[in-house]
Amino acid sequence: MVIIIGAGPIGLATGIQLKRKNIPFKIIEKGCLVNSLFNYPTNMTFFSTSDRLEIGDVPFISHGSKPTRSEALEYYRRVAESFELPIHLYEAVEALEGEDGDFTVKTDKDVYKAEKVVVATGFYGSANMMGVPGEELAKVKHYYDEPHPYAWQKVLVVGGGNSAVDAALECYRAGAEVSVAVKYDSIKPSVKYWVKPDIENRIKNEEITGYFNTEIKEIREKEVVLKTPEGEKIIENDFVLAMTGYHPNYPLMEKFQIELTDDEKCMPVYKEDSLETKRKGVYVAGVVCGGLDTSRLFIENSRVHANQIANHLEERLGK
Repeated sequence: MVIIIGAGPIGLATGIQLKRKNIPFKIIEKGCLVNSLFNYPTNMTFFSTSDRLEIGDVPFISHGSKPTRSEALEYYRRVAESFELPIHLYEAVEALEGEDGDFTVKTDKDVYKAEKVVVATGFYGSANMMGVPGEELAKVKHYYDEPHPYAWQKVLVVGGGNSAVDAALECYRAGAEVSVAVKYDSIKPSVKYWVKPDIENRIKNEEITGYFNTEIKEIREKEVVLKTPEGEKIIENDFVLAMTGYHPNYPLMEKFQIELTDDEKCMPVYKEDSLETKRKGVYVAGVVCGGLDTSRLFIENSRVHANQIANHLEERLGK
């Protein structure tokens, strides 16, 4: 038996490959199916074309040139149903005990025995905190869903990447008074090419206020203190959307005794060919492999992990 932790696209893809090799497995997910994608903004459009998000050789046909979040959610539901994958949703893994060939996986609902374990938990579940006074206030959101709640409100969006730009533009068009605080001197070059001119023009026309080379110093109930190149600035504020990025679930990896690199990327240490970690019998798959380097791995270029792991498990388990 193989336990796959995480029912994201790569966890599902790994399950599909194991099923094709007749290797018994279960997928355990702390939230809903493809939980990270579910937490994407409601109106989000992917950067990639739909064919690059496909798993299990199942075609993904979208209505436009770029698939939407809702289309992706429907696609992965269809794939999971088609392959009849054994998925346990809303069940959080709490501990991994034992050794290669004889693991015990403990969740908040049950206990499972496993010969091998695959960790495909992604990184979207843990937000990067700003570490400033007032970040704990209810007005501060680290996940953005839709613009409606922010209509006619003074909204500060923190960040200069795709998530921040999408949130700023949608809130602006919903009638919010939007400001953006970017710690660099410009919007990130990696922002979707069809969106980047839009945000730049809104800032240029002063429809959205842009603060560059700026960091947040303090968040208060009705204002935010900014640290700008011109000095400290206090602005009126109702909501802060902190689109500051995300990171892997390091406490969980520590519990699993997965060794990490000691550099700024803080990546799990694994074999490139098999993705097996230094804890024998425990594998990593998908974007979690990139650690804090969250711009290196995506669904598109980590789908191959499913084949690599399944092939290695086939050899090890003698199937």
